[in-house]
Amino acid sequence: MKMPTVKYQKGDTVMGRWPGSSLYYQVKVLGFDSKSQLYTVIYKDGTELELKEQDIKSVTGFQTRSRSRSRSRSPARRRSRSRSPARTTRRSSSRTAAAVAATAITESTPSSRRDTRLKDTVEVRLSPVEQTKAAENSSNNKHEKKEENNTASKVIEKSEAKVEAESEKNQGPYNLRRRKADGDAKPAEAKSDQPEKKAKEAAALSTIPSAPLDFGGKIGAYFWLLFLPAWVLFVILQGNLTDPSLINAPPPLPPLDTFWDAQALCFVILWILFQALLYILPVGKLSEGMPLRSGVRLKYRTNGFFAIMVSAIVVAVAVHQGADLTYIHSHFLQLATATFIISVLLSIYLYVRSRYAASEELALGGNSGNVVYDFFKGRELNPRIKNFDLKFFCEMRPGLIGWCLINFAMALAEMKKHNLDAPSYAMILVNLFQLLYVVDGLWNEEAILTTMDLMHDGFGFMLAFGDLVWVPFTYTLQAYYLVLHPNALSLPAVIAIVTLKLIGFYIFRKSNSEKNAFRRNPSNPKLSHLKTIPTATGKSLLVSGWWGVVRHPNYLGDLIMALAWSLPCGFSHLLPWYYMIYFIILLVHRDSRDMSECRRKYGSAWDEYCRTVRYRIIPRVY
Repeated sequence: MKMPTVKYQKGDTVMGRWPGSSLYYQVKVLGFDSKSQLYTVIYKDGTELELKEQDIKSVTGFQTRSRSRSRSRSPARRRSRSRSPARTTRRSSSRTAAAVAATAITESTPSSRRDTRLKDTVEVRLSPVEQTKAAENSSNNKHEKKEENNTASKVIEKSEAKVEAESEKNQGPYNLRRRKADGDAKPAEAKSDQPEKKAKEAAALSTIPSAPLDFGGKIGAYFWLLFLPAWVLFVILQGNLTDPSLINAPPPLPPLDTFWDAQALCFVILWILFQALLYILPVGKLSEGMPLRSGVRLKYRTNGFFAIMVSAIVVAVAVHQGADLTYIHSHFLQLATATFIISVLLSIYLYVRSRYAASEELALGGNSGNVVYDFFKGRELNPRIKNFDLKFFCEMRPGLIGWCLINFAMALAEMKKHNLDAPSYAMILVNLFQLLYVVDGLWNEEAILTTMDLMHDGFGFMLAFGDLVWVPFTYTLQAYYLVLHPNALSLPAVIAIVTLKLIGFYIFRKSNSEKNAFRRNPSNPKLSHLKTIPTATGKSLLVSGWWGVVRHPNYLGDLIMALAWSLPCGFSHLLPWYYMIYFIILLVHRDSRDMSECRRKYGSAWDEYCRTVRYRIIPRVY
């Protein structure tokens, strides 16, 4: 069977129509999806869209039509536009600026150039959020004017040949910039023809734009760098008290030498190396990630389920041979300290290497220019050592599988401390519930490739500390608490908690699977029954199925499961309910991030979506 030919190839520079308008911009083709029959293109401001073939035209075709239209204009206009012998020189000198400036024209706007260059000067401010707006600036040193229209971009001809020539000389024929997040941009001042200023302009256009600062901005970065390690230390020390009530005085800080244990550091290093070995084995599926800004799809070895099965076998053999895993409980603080040191060293390495990364390899959110904020948030999107993806590995392997290992060690510690033949019902429920959560994540490991962490967040201290320290040493708090504070459960209570867990897990898994399938292939026949709202980006928003009930059904399932994890610990103390409280705060913050990002990205379509799906996480019950 003959494969259909692709008209535009990867790397081609073409003219792409902005969805919902008649404006065409100069774009670069990143790739073509044979299933959806859509081209992925990137604009000069970094915005990526998927366009149909009929919305793409060749640059040559536009130039040809522009010349033919210019010939049909009045003789007087043609004469007025060609009166300066120096125009050819000016055209040549402005080609460098034109190479980095975006080109925007409408099909209905005639061009008056006599050669292949468009003559009219225009500045267009693009926003991936709202409808396209345009601002035009006169480059005359004695006059500036800005005009915005919310419904369409305007192209205003310069009637004065002097103004027109001055404009071409200083800033090139077109200029495409991203709209500022905090409001309307100020009109650009007239620029002199100094070489250093032109170099700065070119550098600014080639610099990757940065997303709005998150987590409290630059001051927040200092706070989180200090607070997160301190909180982990606090919950470990508090959970080891006979009375871990939060209304009591904070636990005393132990001597500094108790934080360090060389054997604990060796144990952590061996565990990470063991997981790295399992990760690089040629076992399991090679999955493709989502397209990057460059159009590249990275490949990931998704063999997480294989890794946890092998890890379980190795741990079982070690216990059978006499290994004492209760060491993990008795040296919990030292293990956390060792892991924290490794996460800091990894974060420093990640920041240093990001200084040498290409601009297209950087994350938008970690490119603020502030060293502390970028160190915390992460600058490089997908740092790799050859094919070893550091972010993907840390997200899914040592911390996540280590979570299950620690829970198992806590069950053994409970049996040893209370002379039990088997763990308590509460300990069994906590272990089984969280094991199911981790195994499900590793079984559906490919789904993480469509999450915010993998697609948008850089890899810095926030994720390195979160993956290696926060997850294994705070998510295990229920099991850690039960070792010293057992809680007896009746059989009806066990049945009720199990039922609650299964309901939450069902909602979580079904909604996440639906989202992942839709993101990967919106034209999947299995999803044809779902209703959607089209957006200007070429993508669609789900408004039926699980995502028509609430905006975040996966968060709802997560919250129900978090409740089921905490209930086995009883209500004597607030500490084991930390995860539930933390998760509510996390989801509220994440929902706020999602709302802000989606409104900026989808504009009026997102407003329509919010009117259609009114409830964020908790649906109203009638």
